[in-house]
Amino acid sequence: MSADGPEGAGHANRLIHQTSPYLLQHAHNPVDWYPWGEEALQRARDEDKPILLSIGYSACHWCHVMERESFEDPEVAQVMNELFVCIKVDREERPDLDKIYQLAHQMLTQRAGGWPLNVFLMPDDHTPFFGGTYFPREPRHGMPAFTDILRRVAAYYTDHRTELEQQNASVRGAFDRISADSSHKGGNLGPRVLVDAIGGLSHQFDSVHGGFGQAPKFPHPTNLERLLRHWAASVLAGNEAGNALDMARLSLHAMAGGGIYDQVGGGFCRYAVDEAWMIPHFEKMLYDNGPLQAVYTDAARATGEKVFASTAIGIGEWVLREMQSPDGGYFSTLDADSEGEEGKFYVWDADEIKSLVDDSEWDVLETRYQLRGQPNFEGRWHLHVHQSLDDTASALGIPREHAAELLASAHGKLFAARQTRVRPGRDEKILTSWNGLMIKGMARAGRYFDRADFVQSAEHAMDFVRNTLWRDGRLLATTKDDKAHLNAYLDDYAFLADGVLELLQARWRDGDLEFAIALLEVILKHFEDPENGGFFFTSSDHEQLIHRHKSGTDEAIPSGNGVAAQVLLRAGHLLGEPRYLDAAERTLRSLSGEMEHYPHACGALLHALEEYLTPPQTVVLRGDRSALKSWVDRCLQYYAPRRMTLAIPNDAQDLPGVLAARTPRDGVTAYICSGLSCSEPISDEAAFARELASTEVKPAIADTDSSG
Repeated sequence: MSADGPEGAGHANRLIHQTSPYLLQHAHNPVDWYPWGEEALQRARDEDKPILLSIGYSACHWCHVMERESFEDPEVAQVMNELFVCIKVDREERPDLDKIYQLAHQMLTQRAGGWPLNVFLMPDDHTPFFGGTYFPREPRHGMPAFTDILRRVAAYYTDHRTELEQQNASVRGAFDRISADSSHKGGNLGPRVLVDAIGGLSHQFDSVHGGFGQAPKFPHPTNLERLLRHWAASVLAGNEAGNALDMARLSLHAMAGGGIYDQVGGGFCRYAVDEAWMIPHFEKMLYDNGPLQAVYTDAARATGEKVFASTAIGIGEWVLREMQSPDGGYFSTLDADSEGEEGKFYVWDADEIKSLVDDSEWDVLETRYQLRGQPNFEGRWHLHVHQSLDDTASALGIPREHAAELLASAHGKLFAARQTRVRPGRDEKILTSWNGLMIKGMARAGRYFDRADFVQSAEHAMDFVRNTLWRDGRLLATTKDDKAHLNAYLDDYAFLADGVLELLQARWRDGDLEFAIALLEVILKHFEDPENGGFFFTSSDHEQLIHRHKSGTDEAIPSGNGVAAQVLLRAGHLLGEPRYLDAAERTLRSLSGEMEHYPHACGALLHALEEYLTPPQTVVLRGDRSALKSWVDRCLQYYAPRRMTLAIPNDAQDLPGVLAARTPRDGVTAYICSGLSCSEPISDEAAFARELASTEVKPAIADTDSSG
């Protein structure tokens, strides 16, 4: 063992110099961990030792369990160090590696992966030959002990090299076929796939509890946005929308009233472990909350339901309070655990609640959350709405307004008490891609709900990324403790460009559009597949790995290809830039096979396809800053998912592309284009309102209170 390797639990291993909080959590393990890099890879080649690659992230509950059981155990560590070169990876910093080896795990085991992911790689070409997720320290649940797995894998590597070489050739061949399949040329770009997606979502829809599939239940904001957009497009076209809006509403209400949403402090947890959204896996991820804030904002505009607005605002207030760094960037995650117990920060004893609130407040809490009988989480209560505020007020025989006041007062007291508890750990690395998602959510909620603090927050985050992670015309993927590093991925560029365009709709600032253009130019130069169209996940000058990933399906976050296509289409129409429009079309054609086979899994791409088939309405307003407000407010009045609005004050400088021709005139002037077709400039507000009507829908229903 080298001098800087671990000699015991008290000594630091090679992870001690990393920025990732997840890697730093393992820096004092007795395992001789390496970060992914040439030092570890060269040692594996020199010693002909297989690589044990372990991938996780800081808010992952079972990652913590495996660390406590195995990676902190000197006996287990001794076996690992003796038989393998051990590499630890934070999947949030290295999604390129995670995508490759999750896919490889699925190939090898014929089942989905997850975290922690533990795969064993050949030392020469890093092809995986065995893998799994969580392995227990001792045999249980039909699983062998981790040390037994380690010894068997090492023995098989030594004794069966010929068989492994044959298997590895099959794995590499499978990766080659995936690359070929993801480069489908041609492709039909008709509207049928948009209808098929709704059919696929309907098939998976839980008509009782909302959401899609069975437990565990994930939020899937891209699917919810697809339902809302499909409903709006159907209304505007005079077609039958089916049950798209009903599916969206039931899901959004169930989630907002469920335990997956923090009823006291705002923000969504990663997923619910049950069908009814009652008990979450308590980690809170930035990448969930950005898209969810955007879709709840859209739902409030589409339906007029106040609970959707309050949910989006609750997310924003949680982000301001807990997830924004003093320098402006957004932190990544909050752990599920505190004091070694999952959910301890969030759950309650009934007697504790009673001691904090008065009798009237308790009556409202007990009725709304049904705090009676057997507690719902390991002997304690996690708040989950069982009765709407209307029904709660009716059951107690009090006015709804009074019930709302009592509920707000009680929540305030619970929140104050909870703030004194030991808090979950926070992963304070700042990821470019996740910041892009959150910038979009905060900017959209800020402009629709007139929350200047949300818009300012998004601006601070964008400025932080630009000042810290944009260097020499390229992005870096992550930063923490003044160290920014790692080549950025497609998602970093696409999500950030999307966030910048959303922020420009919330307020104009000279220079921001040029930044978005610079991001798009890098995407075209360094990520596009020049032969087949679409974009690779890694850049042309990225580290060479065993597979260069290109996909159109959404995962926990939207597809980078889908978001890139959306932004290219919008920017192409805004600027009159045919290169952007052509690149978006090539992307859609390249990935049309995925859309046809898995339409309900390609929501982000389908949003782009919809705007390719029915180009967005681009509204450019010119005028004095004070005069623009009423015109902007009219643009925000109704749900218009295919509208982009920029209010550019008369003193704006050096406008790019065709925007330079959108010149100021007397008063306010509106320049409205649908795709490449533009109407005459409009200077009359009434005429302006009539022109907008073709791309917007009025609230679908009267306000109700199904969950809030």
